Amino acid sequence: MTLPRITSPHAKGANRTQRVMLLVIAATVPGILTLSYFFGIGPLLNIVLASTFALLFEAAILALRKRPVGFFLKDGSVLVTGLLLALALPPYSPWWLIAVASGFAVVFGKQLFGGLGQNPFNPAMLGYVVVLVSFPVDMTTWPATHSVDLISGLQHVFFGQAFPDAWSQATVLDALKTNSSLTIEELWHSSSAFGVFAGYSSEWVNLAFLLGGLFLLHKKLFTWHAPIGMLAALFVMSLLFWNGNGSDSQGSPLFHLLSGATMLGAFFIVTDPVSSATSVQGRLLFGIGVGVLIYIIRAWGGYPDGVAFAVLLMNLCAPTIDYFTRPRTYGHKTAKRGFKTGDE
Repeated sequence: MTLPRITSPHAKGANRTQRVMLLVIAATVPGILTLSYFFGIGPLLNIVLASTFALLFEAAILALRKRPVGFFLKDGSVLVTGLLLALALPPYSPWWLIAVASGFAVVFGKQLFGGLGQNPFNPAMLGYVVVLVSFPVDMTTWPATHSVDLISGLQHVFFGQAFPDAWSQATVLDALKTNSSLTIEELWHSSSAFGVFAGYSSEWVNLAFLLGGLFLLHKKLFTWHAPIGMLAALFVMSLLFWNGNGSDSQGSPLFHLLSGATMLGAFFIVTDPVSSATSVQGRLLFGIGVGVLIYIIRAWGGYPDGVAFAVLLMNLCAPTIDYFTRPRTYGHKTAKRGFKTGDE
Protein backbone atom coordinates (compact mmCIF):
# COMPACT_ATOMS: atom_id res chain seq x y z
CA MET A 1 0.00 0.00 0.00
CA THR A 2 1.31 3.41 -0.96
CA LEU A 3 1.14 5.96 1.82
CA PRO A 4 0.41 9.59 0.87
CA ARG A 5 3.17 12.14 1.41
CA ILE A 6 1.77 14.92 3.55
CA THR A 7 4.13 17.71 4.49
CA SER A 8 4.02 19.73 7.71
CA PRO A 9 2.41 21.52 9.40
CA HIS A 10 -0.03 18.89 10.65
CA ALA A 11 -1.87 21.05 13.22
CA LYS A 12 -5.62 20.79 12.96
CA GLY A 13 -7.17 23.97 11.59
CA ALA A 14 -3.91 25.37 10.23
CA ASN A 15 -4.39 28.26 7.80
CA ARG A 16 -4.44 27.18 4.22
CA THR A 17 -3.11 29.48 1.51
CA GLN A 18 -6.54 30.06 0.04
CA ARG A 19 -8.05 31.07 3.41
CA VAL A 20 -5.17 33.46 4.09
CA MET A 21 -5.57 35.09 0.69
CA LEU A 22 -9.31 35.49 1.17
CA LEU A 23 -8.73 37.20 4.52
CA VAL A 24 -6.22 39.58 2.93
CA ILE A 25 -8.71 40.42 0.18
CA ALA A 26 -11.43 41.02 2.78
CA ALA A 27 -9.11 43.30 4.77
CA THR A 28 -8.63 45.59 1.75
CA VAL A 29 -12.39 46.28 1.46
CA PRO A 30 -12.37 49.40 3.73
CA GLY A 31 -9.53 50.86 1.66
CA ILE A 32 -11.25 50.00 -1.63
CA LEU A 33 -14.52 51.60 -0.51
CA THR A 34 -12.72 54.74 0.65
CA LEU A 35 -10.76 55.04 -2.61
CA SER A 36 -13.99 54.55 -4.56
CA TYR A 37 -15.69 57.30 -2.57
CA PHE A 38 -12.98 59.80 -3.53
CA PHE A 39 -12.12 58.61 -7.06
CA GLY A 40 -15.28 56.94 -8.31
CA ILE A 41 -15.01 53.79 -10.38
CA GLY A 42 -11.27 54.28 -11.05
CA PRO A 43 -9.92 52.00 -8.29
CA LEU A 44 -12.45 49.30 -9.22
CA LEU A 45 -11.37 49.44 -12.87
CA ASN A 46 -7.76 49.05 -11.72
CA ILE A 47 -8.69 46.00 -9.65
CA VAL A 48 -10.69 44.30 -12.42
CA LEU A 49 -7.99 44.87 -15.04
CA ALA A 50 -5.02 44.00 -12.81
CA SER A 51 -6.68 40.84 -11.51
CA THR A 52 -7.65 39.73 -15.02
CA PHE A 53 -4.20 40.34 -16.46
CA ALA A 54 -2.54 38.68 -13.47
CA LEU A 55 -4.70 35.56 -13.88
CA LEU A 56 -4.01 35.41 -17.62
CA PHE A 57 -0.25 35.77 -17.20
CA GLU A 58 -0.20 33.22 -14.39
CA ALA A 59 -2.23 30.71 -16.43
CA ALA A 60 -0.02 31.20 -19.48
CA ILE A 61 3.24 30.65 -17.58
CA LEU A 62 1.85 27.66 -15.70
CA ALA A 63 0.78 26.12 -19.00
CA LEU A 64 4.25 26.72 -20.47
CA ARG A 65 5.78 25.09 -17.40
CA LYS A 66 3.32 22.20 -17.75
CA ARG A 67 1.96 22.72 -14.27
CA PRO A 68 -1.70 22.19 -13.26
CA VAL A 69 -3.23 25.59 -14.04
CA GLY A 70 -6.47 25.26 -12.08
CA PHE A 71 -4.77 23.94 -8.96
CA PHE A 72 -2.40 26.90 -8.65
CA LEU A 73 -4.92 29.55 -9.65
CA LYS A 74 -7.31 28.44 -6.92
CA ASP A 75 -4.92 29.34 -4.08
CA GLY A 76 -5.74 33.03 -4.63
CA SER A 77 -2.16 34.30 -4.42
CA VAL A 78 -2.14 35.79 -7.91
CA LEU A 79 -5.41 37.60 -7.16
CA VAL A 80 -3.81 39.21 -4.11
CA THR A 81 -0.83 40.26 -6.24
CA GLY A 82 -3.15 41.88 -8.79
CA LEU A 83 -5.24 43.49 -6.05
CA LEU A 84 -2.30 45.06 -4.21
CA LEU A 85 -0.80 46.26 -7.48
CA ALA A 86 -4.12 47.84 -8.50
CA LEU A 87 -4.43 49.65 -5.17
CA ALA A 88 -0.93 51.09 -5.53
CA LEU A 89 -1.51 52.39 -9.08
CA PRO A 90 -3.22 55.75 -9.70
CA PRO A 91 -6.99 55.41 -10.29
CA TYR A 92 -7.99 55.24 -13.97
CA SER A 93 -4.55 53.99 -15.02
CA PRO A 94 -4.43 53.12 -18.76
CA TRP A 95 -5.12 49.46 -19.49
CA TRP A 96 -1.74 48.92 -21.15
CA LEU A 97 0.11 50.28 -18.09
CA ILE A 98 -1.80 47.85 -15.85
CA ALA A 99 -1.00 45.02 -18.28
CA VAL A 100 2.73 45.81 -18.20
CA ALA A 101 2.77 46.08 -14.40
CA SER A 102 0.81 42.84 -13.96
CA GLY A 103 3.00 40.98 -16.44
CA PHE A 104 6.22 41.94 -14.69
CA ALA A 105 4.73 41.22 -11.29
CA VAL A 106 3.61 37.70 -12.20
CA VAL A 107 6.24 36.60 -14.72
CA PHE A 108 9.42 38.22 -13.38
CA GLY A 109 8.37 38.70 -9.77
CA LYS A 110 6.87 35.28 -9.14
CA GLN A 111 6.97 32.58 -11.81
CA LEU A 112 10.55 33.20 -12.92
CA PHE A 113 11.71 32.05 -9.47
CA GLY A 114 9.46 28.98 -9.33
CA GLY A 115 6.09 30.33 -8.21
CA LEU A 116 4.47 30.86 -4.83
CA GLY A 117 6.90 30.66 -1.93
CA GLN A 118 10.04 31.01 -4.07
CA ASN A 119 10.07 34.71 -4.98
CA PRO A 120 12.76 36.86 -3.31
CA PHE A 121 10.97 40.12 -4.18
CA ASN A 122 7.44 41.25 -3.52
CA PRO A 123 5.77 40.74 -6.94
CA ALA A 124 3.30 43.64 -6.67
CA MET A 125 6.04 46.11 -5.73
CA LEU A 126 8.29 44.85 -8.52
CA GLY A 127 5.56 45.43 -11.09
CA TYR A 128 4.84 48.86 -9.61
CA VAL A 129 8.48 49.97 -9.73
CA VAL A 130 8.88 48.85 -13.36
CA VAL A 131 6.04 51.07 -14.58
CA LEU A 132 7.00 53.90 -12.20
CA VAL A 133 10.49 54.07 -13.72
CA SER A 134 9.27 53.51 -17.28
CA PHE A 135 6.20 55.79 -17.30
CA PRO A 136 6.74 58.43 -14.59
CA VAL A 137 4.16 60.92 -15.92
CA ASP A 138 1.31 58.41 -15.89
CA MET A 139 2.37 57.12 -12.48
CA THR A 140 2.68 60.43 -10.65
CA THR A 141 -0.50 62.18 -11.84
CA TRP A 142 -3.66 61.33 -9.93
CA PRO A 143 -7.21 62.48 -10.72
CA ALA A 144 -8.61 65.14 -8.43
CA THR A 145 -11.13 63.83 -5.93
CA HIS A 146 -14.78 63.70 -7.11
CA SER A 147 -13.76 65.02 -10.55
CA VAL A 148 -13.99 62.16 -13.07
CA ASP A 149 -17.30 60.90 -14.42
CA LEU A 150 -17.82 57.33 -15.63
CA ILE A 151 -17.68 58.02 -19.39
CA SER A 152 -14.54 60.16 -19.18
CA GLY A 153 -12.88 57.59 -16.94
CA LEU A 154 -13.58 54.72 -19.34
CA GLN A 155 -12.36 56.78 -22.31
CA HIS A 156 -9.13 57.55 -20.47
CA VAL A 157 -8.52 53.94 -19.42
CA PHE A 158 -9.28 52.24 -22.74
CA PHE A 159 -8.72 54.93 -25.39
CA GLY A 160 -6.09 57.20 -23.86
CA GLN A 161 -8.22 60.35 -23.80
CA ALA A 162 -6.47 62.88 -21.58
CA PHE A 163 -8.22 64.36 -18.56
CA PRO A 164 -8.72 68.16 -18.52
CA ASP A 165 -6.07 69.91 -16.44
CA ALA A 166 -8.64 70.72 -13.77
CA TRP A 167 -9.34 66.99 -13.35
CA SER A 168 -5.80 65.92 -12.51
CA GLN A 169 -3.29 66.92 -9.85
CA ALA A 170 0.00 65.91 -8.28
CA THR A 171 -0.08 64.07 -4.97
CA VAL A 172 0.61 65.96 -1.73
CA LEU A 173 3.91 64.10 -1.39
CA ASP A 174 4.96 65.43 -4.80
CA ALA A 175 3.72 68.92 -3.94
CA LEU A 176 5.81 68.95 -0.76
CA LYS A 177 8.89 67.59 -2.54
CA THR A 178 8.80 70.22 -5.29
CA ASN A 179 7.93 73.11 -2.96
CA SER A 180 10.75 75.62 -2.58
CA SER A 181 9.16 78.93 -1.61
CA LEU A 182 5.92 78.43 0.30
CA THR A 183 5.72 77.74 3.99
CA ILE A 184 3.82 74.66 5.07
CA GLU A 185 0.85 76.81 6.07
CA GLU A 186 0.85 78.59 2.71
CA LEU A 187 1.22 75.28 0.88
CA TRP A 188 -1.74 73.86 2.77
CA HIS A 189 -3.92 76.79 1.72
CA SER A 190 -2.73 76.70 -1.89
CA SER A 191 -4.66 73.58 -2.85
CA SER A 192 -7.82 71.77 -1.84
CA ALA A 193 -5.85 68.51 -2.10
CA PHE A 194 -4.47 69.05 1.41
CA GLY A 195 -6.43 67.90 4.43
CA VAL A 196 -5.80 68.29 8.14
CA PHE A 197 -2.50 66.40 8.47
CA ALA A 198 -1.81 65.16 4.93
CA GLY A 199 -3.77 64.82 1.71
CA TYR A 200 -7.54 65.31 1.87
CA SER A 201 -8.12 61.82 0.49
CA SER A 202 -4.92 60.08 1.58
CA GLU A 203 -5.69 60.64 5.27
CA TRP A 204 -8.91 58.64 5.07
CA VAL A 205 -7.48 56.03 2.70
CA ASN A 206 -4.56 55.35 5.03
CA LEU A 207 -6.89 55.11 8.03
CA ALA A 208 -9.04 52.63 6.09
CA PHE A 209 -6.04 50.43 5.31
CA LEU A 210 -4.97 50.73 8.95
CA LEU A 211 -8.38 49.34 9.91
CA GLY A 212 -7.94 46.42 7.51
CA GLY A 213 -4.43 45.80 8.79
CA LEU A 214 -5.61 45.66 12.39
CA PHE A 215 -8.20 43.10 11.30
CA LEU A 216 -5.43 40.90 9.87
CA LEU A 217 -3.39 41.40 13.03
CA HIS A 218 -6.40 40.32 15.08
CA LYS A 219 -6.71 37.20 12.91
CA LYS A 220 -3.02 36.50 13.64
CA LEU A 221 -2.03 36.27 9.99
CA PHE A 222 1.19 38.02 10.96
CA THR A 223 2.86 39.43 14.06
CA TRP A 224 3.15 43.11 14.91
CA HIS A 225 6.91 43.31 14.43
CA ALA A 226 7.22 44.29 10.75
CA PRO A 227 4.37 46.84 10.51
CA ILE A 228 5.09 48.50 13.87
CA GLY A 229 8.81 48.53 13.10
CA MET A 230 8.15 50.29 9.79
CA LEU A 231 5.68 52.84 11.20
CA ALA A 232 7.84 53.56 14.27
CA ALA A 233 10.96 54.08 12.15
CA LEU A 234 9.10 56.39 9.75
CA PHE A 235 7.69 58.34 12.70
CA VAL A 236 11.09 58.73 14.38
CA MET A 237 12.87 59.74 11.15
CA SER A 238 10.23 62.33 10.26
CA LEU A 239 10.31 63.67 13.84
CA LEU A 240 14.11 63.96 13.87
CA PHE A 241 14.25 65.86 10.57
CA TRP A 242 11.07 67.86 10.95
CA ASN A 243 11.92 71.56 10.90
CA GLY A 244 8.51 73.05 11.43
CA ASN A 245 6.69 75.40 9.07
CA GLY A 246 9.54 76.52 6.82
CA SER A 247 9.60 76.17 3.06
CA ASP A 248 12.30 73.52 3.36
CA SER A 249 10.23 71.38 5.74
CA GLN A 250 10.00 67.69 4.92
CA GLY A 251 6.62 67.29 6.61
CA SER A 252 5.43 66.29 10.06
CA PRO A 253 5.36 62.70 11.39
CA LEU A 254 1.58 62.55 10.95
CA PHE A 255 1.97 63.80 7.38
CA HIS A 256 4.23 60.87 6.55
CA LEU A 257 2.12 58.30 8.37
CA LEU A 258 -1.04 59.38 6.56
CA SER A 259 0.37 60.02 3.09
CA GLY A 260 1.00 57.86 0.07
CA ALA A 261 0.97 54.10 0.50
CA THR A 262 2.18 54.09 4.11
CA MET A 263 -0.52 51.93 5.72
CA LEU A 264 -0.94 49.75 2.65
CA GLY A 265 2.78 49.07 2.78
CA ALA A 266 2.89 48.53 6.53
CA PHE A 267 0.11 45.95 6.78
CA PHE A 268 -0.16 44.40 3.32
CA ILE A 269 3.36 44.58 1.83
CA VAL A 270 6.06 44.29 4.51
CA THR A 271 4.10 41.45 6.12
CA ASP A 272 4.60 39.24 3.05
CA PRO A 273 5.85 35.96 4.60
CA VAL A 274 7.88 34.98 1.52
CA SER A 275 9.94 38.03 0.57
CA SER A 276 10.46 39.54 4.03
CA ALA A 277 12.46 38.25 7.00
CA THR A 278 11.14 35.22 8.87
CA SER A 279 12.57 35.38 12.39
CA VAL A 280 10.91 37.57 15.02
CA GLN A 281 13.89 39.90 15.39
CA GLY A 282 14.36 39.79 11.65
CA ARG A 283 10.82 40.97 10.94
CA LEU A 284 11.31 43.89 13.33
CA LEU A 285 14.61 44.88 11.67
CA PHE A 286 13.05 44.42 8.24
CA GLY A 287 10.22 46.81 9.10
CA ILE A 288 12.59 49.36 10.61
CA GLY A 289 14.75 49.26 7.49
CA VAL A 290 11.72 49.83 5.26
CA GLY A 291 10.57 52.78 7.38
CA VAL A 292 14.00 54.45 7.32
CA LEU A 293 14.35 53.98 3.57
CA ILE A 294 10.85 55.35 2.91
CA TYR A 295 11.72 58.60 4.67
CA ILE A 296 15.13 58.88 2.97
CA ILE A 297 13.56 58.45 -0.47
CA ARG A 298 10.68 60.82 0.28
CA ALA A 299 12.90 63.52 1.75
CA TRP A 300 16.04 63.34 -0.38
CA GLY A 301 15.36 60.88 -3.17
CA GLY A 302 14.04 61.41 -6.66
CA TYR A 303 10.56 59.98 -6.09
CA PRO A 304 7.78 61.40 -3.91
CA ASP A 305 6.80 58.07 -2.32
CA GLY A 306 9.40 55.43 -1.54
CA VAL A 307 7.39 52.47 -0.26
CA ALA A 308 7.97 50.20 -3.26
CA PHE A 309 11.69 50.98 -3.55
CA ALA A 310 12.20 50.57 0.20
CA VAL A 311 10.47 47.18 0.24
CA LEU A 312 12.48 45.86 -2.73
CA LEU A 313 15.77 47.04 -1.21
CA MET A 314 14.94 45.34 2.07
CA ASN A 315 13.89 42.18 0.19
CA LEU A 316 17.54 41.99 -0.87
CA CYS A 317 18.59 42.21 2.77
CA ALA A 318 16.09 39.68 4.13
CA PRO A 319 18.32 36.56 3.80
CA THR A 320 21.18 38.33 5.59
CA ILE A 321 18.85 39.59 8.31
CA ASP A 322 17.55 36.05 8.85
CA TYR A 323 21.11 34.70 8.99
CA PHE A 324 22.13 37.04 11.80
CA THR A 325 18.84 36.82 13.73
CA ARG A 326 18.46 33.05 13.66
CA PRO A 327 16.72 31.84 16.82
CA ARG A 328 18.72 29.94 19.38
CA THR A 329 18.75 26.21 18.77
CA TYR A 330 17.28 24.26 21.67
CA GLY A 331 20.10 23.12 23.95
CA HIS A 332 22.58 25.76 22.73
CA LYS A 333 23.39 29.16 24.22
CA THR A 334 23.59 30.89 20.83
CA ALA A 335 22.26 30.23 17.36
CA LYS A 336 24.48 28.17 15.09
CA ARG A 337 25.26 29.95 11.82
CA GLY A 338 27.21 27.47 9.80
CA PHE A 339 29.05 24.19 9.90
CA LYS A 340 32.45 23.59 11.46
CA THR A 341 35.10 21.74 9.54
CA GLY A 342 36.82 18.70 10.94
CA ASP A 343 39.89 20.74 11.95
CA GLU A 344 37.89 23.17 14.11
